[in-house]
Amino acid sequence: MILLAHSYYLRRDPKQVHKMKPYPPLGTLLTAAFAREQGLDVRLFDAMLAEGVGEFAAYVAAVRPAVTGIVEDNFNFLTKMCTLRMREACFEMIRLASAQGSRVVVNGSDALDHPAGYLAAGADAVITGPVEPTFAELASLWSGAPGASADAVAGLALPGNGGAVRYTTPRPALTELDALPLPAWDLVDAGRYKGAWRSAHGRSSWNMVASRGCPYGCNWCAKPLFGRRYAQRGAASVAMELRRLRDEIGPDHVWFADDIFGLSASWIRAFADEVTRLDARTPFMMQSRANLMTPPTVAALREAGAEEVWLGVESGSQRILDAMDKGTNIGQIREATRNLRARGVRVGWFLQLGYLGEEWSDILATRDLLRQEGPDDVGVSVSYPLPGTPFHAAVREHMGSKRNWEDTDDLDMLFHGTYVADFYRRIRDLLHREADGFREGGHERARLDGAWAELERRQEEFRNPVTADA
Repeated sequence: MILLAHSYYLRRDPKQVHKMKPYPPLGTLLTAAFAREQGLDVRLFDAMLAEGVGEFAAYVAAVRPAVTGIVEDNFNFLTKMCTLRMREACFEMIRLASAQGSRVVVNGSDALDHPAGYLAAGADAVITGPVEPTFAELASLWSGAPGASADAVAGLALPGNGGAVRYTTPRPALTELDALPLPAWDLVDAGRYKGAWRSAHGRSSWNMVASRGCPYGCNWCAKPLFGRRYAQRGAASVAMELRRLRDEIGPDHVWFADDIFGLSASWIRAFADEVTRLDARTPFMMQSRANLMTPPTVAALREAGAEEVWLGVESGSQRILDAMDKGTNIGQIREATRNLRARGVRVGWFLQLGYLGEEWSDILATRDLLRQEGPDDVGVSVSYPLPGTPFHAAVREHMGSKRNWEDTDDLDMLFHGTYVADFYRRIRDLLHREADGFREGGHERARLDGAWAELERRQEEFRNPVTADA
């Protein structure tokens, strides 16, 4: 018997506990479904709603798996943030599984960035290639021969001499996504997820994915899993899964966790047609880019059930967008936001503070764009240097000992930016107030203007002394 698990414990992340929007580990469930197709007996430990690692310890002691795969949900942005608490939980889970005599293999963004650390923690292998086939092959090997060498299995990082890492032959990327099975939904407690959602929000949500990867080249975006490749499922396949999900799980809402949902207008049009044909329409949320939200595309998305679209706006300063290699302009952001709102689709903006060289005038440009276009919601972060990105290479010499956030609300500056972290936390709070409705005017408008003016007066107090001296 083999065990699949992941290491995102919602209860270790206070911000996400407050939001209470838990999603099942989609990437882990896809791996489980593929392994089942290969004839493997698969169990799942779902950390999302667990009390803590102690539950995993009890479970692994009870089932004593021959192989344990700690396979993160690589479609969830919470996982891709590579927080220290997730890493610590994973290291503890590796130790616990190994202590029960299980061979342990791991996969996730952080493990790909730091394979030596995970191998040193006791993992027998790190999956570096496509997860589903690599895990199934390795689990089959070790289930039959627990002591077997994994050198012949493509797509792995393995322990070398003296703490070095050695790699097996690379495994080609998956391109025929329609050939993959549906996620193994039966392995999670759907009722518990739906209950958590409905208690907090009055309706339930579930996750799906229609593609893998992103072809764009934003220089701060880490792509350790899929690179700049983009593989898309057929529109009919995605619509069929949506219908099956409605019939078998019955969520009130769906989150498409793709980096970009529907890269082309023709695919989105085909998807809308298939949803109508299968009577599969379910309200959904998705992520996209401003340059893709043309009127025909937005009309098709609305027809298919889109009720909320999040755009990677990042900044209201064209200077900063160009420095990021974002590939969009302020005019496209305005047009996309207006196109979506004209069709009754809620608009969310991802905003990023603290990018290299950002000044007060750039922050004000972001604030002013938000005031002028009025998105329905914003998500605000600071620039986060992740290994393998041009941005990380540019700021690496200006980073301290802390290289990852503790949890998703950390918002610490990991490099020497223009201002210190507390300044950006204050800006974040003001931007959320702008989006939450204080832009209507009157007394609250005046209070918000006063808060911005006060920060402007005090901005020199918050300048990073290292950056200022440079």
